Amino acid sequence: MHELGIVMNIAGTVLDVMKEQNLTTVQKIVLQVGELSSVIPSYLHECYPAAVDGTELADTVLEIEVIPGNARCKECGEVYNLLKQKRICPSCGVDNWDLVSGKEFNLKEIAAC
Repeated sequence: MHELGIVMNIAGTVLDVMKEQNLTTVQKIVLQVGELSSVIPSYLHECYPAAVDGTELADTVLEIEVIPGNARCKECGEVYNLLKQKRICPSCGVDNWDLVSGKEFNLKEIAAC
């Protein structure tokens, strides 16, 4: 489970931003995680308390926005969810696409008081 290392890295980044911006508290951290990335959102939530224990982030809330794994069909241009459609375009039935979204992993927001 590499998610513990990821949330520890995120916590370190947020603590650095707190110092740079002279912030004393942070209410919420928002991450964007693509559903096709190698990161499992539920594992991030499970690991988060351990990663922030004993830091200024101990009382923060971790919010995760899942970015859908969408593709654009190279044949007809339809945009569709790869997982829900099992990679096959629902409009023309072809498995020939370009990835549009779903591999992202972003620190979207640090909500300070």
